[in-house]
Amino acid sequence: MPTTVNAFGAHEAGKPLTAVAVERRDVGPHDVRLDILYCGVCHSDINFAGGAFGPLPVSPLVPGHEIVGRVTETGSGVTRHRVGDLVGIGCMVNSCRACENCKAGQEQYCLKGHTLVFGSPDPAEPGAHTQGGYSEAIVAPEDFVVRVPESLDPAAAAPLLCAGITVYAPLRRFGARPGTRVAVVGLGGLGHLGVKMAKAMGADVTVLSRSGDKREAALALGADHYAVTGDGSAFTELADTFDIILNTVSAPVSLPDHLGMLRLHGTMVNAGVTTEPMPVDVLTLCQNGRSYAGSLFGGIAETQEMLDFAAVHGVGADIELIAARDINTAYERILASDVRYRFVVDGATFADPKA
Repeated sequence: MPTTVNAFGAHEAGKPLTAVAVERRDVGPHDVRLDILYCGVCHSDINFAGGAFGPLPVSPLVPGHEIVGRVTETGSGVTRHRVGDLVGIGCMVNSCRACENCKAGQEQYCLKGHTLVFGSPDPAEPGAHTQGGYSEAIVAPEDFVVRVPESLDPAAAAPLLCAGITVYAPLRRFGARPGTRVAVVGLGGLGHLGVKMAKAMGADVTVLSRSGDKREAALALGADHYAVTGDGSAFTELADTFDIILNTVSAPVSLPDHLGMLRLHGTMVNAGVTTEPMPVDVLTLCQNGRSYAGSLFGGIAETQEMLDFAAVHGVGADIELIAARDINTAYERILASDVRYRFVVDGATFADPKA
């Protein structure tokens, strides 16, 4: 039978989140149920709850897509997970599984559209919408649940399910390795993990930031170099330097300036998302045979690969652990860039919203 769980959600776009109750479906033959231990807070959660992507598809809407928990029940046909396993769920919980992209292990690019962990029509429950990780428990298909290595701090691992894979996937795709020169634009939730992942891959890493305020923090995270771009001088001094530029900011940047920093056949890839236009200078692209690319998060197999890689290299997010009652304050602080570098909600606090 479906069960009711405590959660935090939005009844109206742009309004504060409140304690709510949502139903979780019965566990089907190929489903797993997990009690949520931790859930990261991502800027995309704020965009959805705030109405940046349009009206709420359902009310209440429970955000949260960086989920780590323990399996408490499995369906009769489940083979990937057992009760007691430490597991994770990221941005999506289903896809068509039949299109060319899904068959290539790139379910995030499903040609029929993947099913988001919250706010999407739920193919398992016609007429219902998925609800996310700001809650006590969740049910999802086993194929979209990944194993979290026990050696990882589960709270610090939660942001890896979105932010971690969002930077790992393009770094792998464009060949970050020893001898590669990688620049990371921005040092927020995505950027700090971009630095850690690129360093773990053996790359020489430079952080590009508009001011010098984060120099010490960047070097402490493992960056080899730090360059200030606010006055424009770095674009000249570092022209034709980088193999990969990983842009992690969610605001427009000057593409001609940044593209000019790419060396022969270098690639600038956008991992951060902005809805504002960023004109591309085609001539700058043609010079040095440069490329400009975009990247979403990652496929399920990639996400598992990333978690295993993180465990081997000791990569986790730098977090601030909060209670469910503090989610609205966390949203305000994220918008004010007042977090280093990711908020994570303690799943135990959903049971008592006043705790």
